[in-house]
Amino acid sequence: MPKPVYKRILLKLSGEALLGELSYGIDYDRALAIARDIKAVRDLGVEIAVVIGGGNLFRGVRGTRVGIDQTSADQMGMLGTVINGIALQSALEKEGVMARHISAIEIRSLAEPFIRRRAIRHLEKGRVIIFSAGIGSPFFTTDTAAAQRALEINADVILKATKVDGVFSADPMIDPKARKFKSIRYIDVLKKGLRVMDATAISLCRDNNLPIVVFDLNGKDSIRRAVLGEPIGTKVY
Repeated sequence: MPKPVYKRILLKLSGEALLGELSYGIDYDRALAIARDIKAVRDLGVEIAVVIGGGNLFRGVRGTRVGIDQTSADQMGMLGTVINGIALQSALEKEGVMARHISAIEIRSLAEPFIRRRAIRHLEKGRVIIFSAGIGSPFFTTDTAAAQRALEINADVILKATKVDGVFSADPMIDPKARKFKSIRYIDVLKKGLRVMDATAISLCRDNNLPIVVFDLNGKDSIRRAVLGEPIGTKVY
């Protein structure tokens, strides 16, 4: 069996990852496909935590554009991530994977509260953790939540799943001349203003030497390939 290069990972999924062919909401077949990919990695002996976004249901920035104050809009976005967390947990369990849903805002009938030692114990027992509601506070993105939770659970890497295969000098869907970076330093991401993760998340990773691998979620076995250390996407270091 191939040997993973990481023992414990944090997978950052956007809410859009659950859209599938839909323009809004959750495509459950897509959730099941992601669950199967996660199971394949867990079967390698890798401990997995997931931070899920909510952009398929509601984005705080969209709310502020129509007049909702940012605190309220961000809170609405957090609730969207909780809905996605429930869907992903259900999909994982259908695929035979033990999963625990942990919310940064207290909703005990739907998800566990975040207790660091308990979360680590879940990982040690082979359960997949799904973190929702960001860090539980407005004005912070789920990218920042991914960096913070990865550090709290002592993850070896953040795997940032996106729509494109890595970090580019410009948006490759708009600029066909955009250049892909095989690797790039944190400081260069910040200087160039590249849209990898927000500046707070990148700074947290830089200050704690936590690598990030940015890759295309839609590629075949992409999560597994990233865990095995194959040349995929872009490594931020």
